[in-house]
Amino acid sequence: MPTIQDVAKRAGVAPMTVSRVLNNNGYVSEEKRQRIEAAIRDLNYIPNVLGTSLRMKRTQTLALVVSDITNPFWTTLARGVEDTANQHGYHIIIGNTDESPQKQKSYLLFLQKKQVDGFLIVPTSTPFLDQLRVPFVVLDRRSDDETIDTVRCDSISGAYELTKHLAQLGHRHMAIITGRQDHSTACDRVAGFRKALEEFGLSDLPQQFYWGEFNQQTGYEFTQQILQTEPRATAIFATNNFIAIGTMLALRERAIQVPEQMSVVAFDDLPAAITFDPFLTVAAQPAYEMGKLATQLLLSRLSGNAPETRQEIVLPIEIIIRRSSGVVPH
Repeated sequence: MPTIQDVAKRAGVAPMTVSRVLNNNGYVSEEKRQRIEAAIRDLNYIPNVLGTSLRMKRTQTLALVVSDITNPFWTTLARGVEDTANQHGYHIIIGNTDESPQKQKSYLLFLQKKQVDGFLIVPTSTPFLDQLRVPFVVLDRRSDDETIDTVRCDSISGAYELTKHLAQLGHRHMAIITGRQDHSTACDRVAGFRKALEEFGLSDLPQQFYWGEFNQQTGYEFTQQILQTEPRATAIFATNNFIAIGTMLALRERAIQVPEQMSVVAFDDLPAAITFDPFLTVAAQPAYEMGKLATQLLLSRLSGNAPETRQEIVLPIEIIIRRSSGVVPH
């Protein structure tokens, strides 16, 4: 395998000059640069990235730790992270926690041993700060710690608008299916739901609250319970797209027509490839933009260009009205 000395000898320069070209550090004449680049191509020289990383104390690698990359929301966010990181010469390692504190701890410890430069993390409910020794940004979750950078969407406002939409259609008995009570995102969406109920004078009427996980099984099983509870809800609010898929599957299994017999609204849009008829009314979050902004913020921390104070970026949500939400059935 050719070495930097071989490249220098072929180009007729000192090894230090080759190093300057490889690291883009220091002046090298254009004529010498072209000779060195030609020698690198001719010899098929591959730089010792590990050695360079040790000298620079950087690996040009970021870690993205999310709950479940199979969810289209996280897939889109990951693309925003990757595109932004690549534009700045960084690469991404992705890990899935499945909302497990044990998996989260394992990933954080393992990836730090791999000397990643920083983390973009969707934390589980348990504390994690004592496990981190590098800069990080929290995604999607709200934090009461005034030292933590966060990038998230306005879940309270989005849930309020969806519930308001249902109330304006005449729905008086509704059910909400959400994640765990120790997740800020789940709590914020329930808070927005409650806010709209109070505004429309519906708080004292029978409403249904189901706390579970942000997955299809939660949506499916709780929808089955909703269909057996009296007075039966006329609308279901699924607080993420996987819950919505489980809800729609349960309704389809019971031959419940949407929206003629049950209206459904959800957080997070679904890709066009996942076809439901009718397609869902949603609070759409800008997942790509969230990933992009979080990565930019982390990179600014790594470069020392970020503000000294905590940064909390809250992105707006777009309400998209489709046919899954209709007037209350007679």
